[in-house]
Amino acid sequence: MKLIVGLGNPGAEYDGTRHNVGFDVVDEVARRWGLEFQSAPADAVFAKSHGPPGGPPAALLLKPLTFMNRSGQAVGTVQRYYRVEFSDLFVVTEDVNLSLGRLRARRQGSDGGHNGLRSVIECLGTQTFSRLRIGVGRGDPRRGLAGRVLSRFDAEERPAMDEAVGRAADAVGLFVELGIEPVMNQFNRQDTAEGEADEEAGE
Repeated sequence: MKLIVGLGNPGAEYDGTRHNVGFDVVDEVARRWGLEFQSAPADAVFAKSHGPPGGPPAALLLKPLTFMNRSGQAVGTVQRYYRVEFSDLFVVTEDVNLSLGRLRARRQGSDGGHNGLRSVIECLGTQTFSRLRIGVGRGDPRRGLAGRVLSRFDAEERPAMDEAVGRAADAVGLFVELGIEPVMNQFNRQDTAEGEADEEAGE
């Protein structure tokens, strides 16, 4: 059983913000698979696919209802409850250090300064789980990061992000079917923009 986690903040005031791109991706996967979210055995909501015949592959889609910096509590509870192997966990989140719409999949690694990933690592006690980061752009470097990630996308940014969310949902489907290697091979091929820094260390 694969566990797909989208990171974000609960509440309507955070809908559509850069911080909630992980939620947007698992929502798109649930839409494609015809699943509905329900209460999870944790402070979260989840949607469960039982697998064939005739339906999507067996997987759990999870949205923690804690705030971002405590996401790991729900992830750890559900991971233990369903006895999900760390190799079957895929965390989807935004990243201000990647250019707008760019995807970067990794088999494992540090939190790269991301509070949600830090919480997941702390609560699981390991960095050895796969993750997909979606670039939301750094924006004006004079602005604080908190303000950036809690802002909504400009009208001219929205098409690129909608396309990125769709590709990220494709990546989730590929991970569930075949694991992290094909995801990395397919979705990490975009060239790094000149001068862009990939801040995630330890990979």
